Amino acid sequence: MSNDVTPAAVAAIDLAGRHALVTGAASGIGLAAAERLLAAGARVTAVDLDADGLERAFAGRPADRVAMDLCDLSTVERLPRDVDILVNNAGIQHVSPVEDFDPERFDLIIRLMLLSPFRLIRHALPHMYDRGWGRVVNISSVHGLRASAYKSAYVTAKHGLEGLSKTVALEGAARGVTSNCVNPGYVRTPLVEKQIASQAETHGISEDEVVEKVMLASMALKRLVEPAEVAEVVAFLCGPASASITGVSHVIDGGWTAH
Repeated sequence: MSNDVTPAAVAAIDLAGRHALVTGAASGIGLAAAERLLAAGARVTAVDLDADGLERAFAGRPADRVAMDLCDLSTVERLPRDVDILVNNAGIQHVSPVEDFDPERFDLIIRLMLLSPFRLIRHALPHMYDRGWGRVVNISSVHGLRASAYKSAYVTAKHGLEGLSKTVALEGAARGVTSNCVNPGYVRTPLVEKQIASQAETHGISEDEVVEKVMLASMALKRLVEPAEVAEVVAFLCGPASASITGVSHVIDGGWTAH
C-alpha cells in the first residue's frame, strides 16, 4: 500500500479565507504542514529562525515569510494577530544524561517548545474568539506521552505542551476554537537526522545501529514517519470533519504506544 498523499485527499479540505501561521516552517514537519495548508487554500505565514531556509522553501509560493528567534519570547508580539489556524511546530533536540545536561540548553528548549507556544496561543486567541472559529494544532510527539532516556528537556517540553493544549481545548470550546496535539514517532526530518550522531555517542553504538536499535525499536511499523503523513493529520484537524475533535492527542507512532 502506498503512503503517498493523493490529489483527491489534498483537494478534500477547503481552507480558503483562513490564515494559518506555522512555526518551524523552513523544513521537516513545519514545511510539509505549510505546504498542505497552502494546497487547501489557506493564506500561510511561515515562521522560522532560518531566513535562508524560508526563502529556499517558499520561493515562488504565495506564503509570507517571517524570520525570527522564538526563543526570544518578546518577538511573538511582532507576528500577525489575525491568525485562524496556529500550528506550533518549532523545536530542537539535545541528547544528554540529566547529570550532564547543560542547564542553559534545557532552559532554551523549554522556552522554544513550551513557553513560546503559550505566547503564540495567547497572541492568537482573541482573533479566534472574535471570529468564533479557530484551530490550534500543537506538534507534540510520542515523547509527549512516553519518556526516553537522555531527552529530559524535550520530554518535559512535550509533556507540558500536552497539558497546555488540553487546557486551551476546554477554554476555547464554547467559542469555536479547538486545540489538539499531533504525536508522531520518529519522522524523516533534519531534526531526526541531526541527532543520530549524538544518539550513537550517548548509547555507545554505531550510527547505523541508531535507527534500528533506538529510533525504531518501539515501533511496530519499522520505518520512519514521513512529514506528509503528519501534515495530512494537521489539515484534517483544520477541516470540517474534525469540528467535534478537541483536547485529543493524535498518535502517528507506528504502534509505539501500543506496548
